[in-house]
Amino acid sequence: MTAATPTLPPDEMGKVVNRLKRAQGQLAGVLKMLEEGRDCADVVTQLSAVSKALDRAGFAIIASGLKQCLQDADGQDADVEKLQKLFLSLA
Repeated sequence: MTAATPTLPPDEMGKVVNRLKRAQGQLAGVLKMLEEGRDCADVVTQLSAVSKALDRAGFAIIASGLKQCLQDADGQDADVEKLQKLFLSLA
């Protein structure tokens, strides 16, 4: 029998979705700045803000789903190496 894939709790993902929507808006702003030939420092500052927003969204997803990810459908411990790879993919 294969273990069911854990899902993220929808009630906790509202804030993450909002954060990602803000990041999407920020990224659109960065693209517009580039198209307008804006100052390099301003573009990099905004790009940094987008990157941080995406990182925080990823960390929030992992923090929210970590408990579920640590146990499979049978209540057995999950593959720690797999969890480490998932977490480090955000680094």
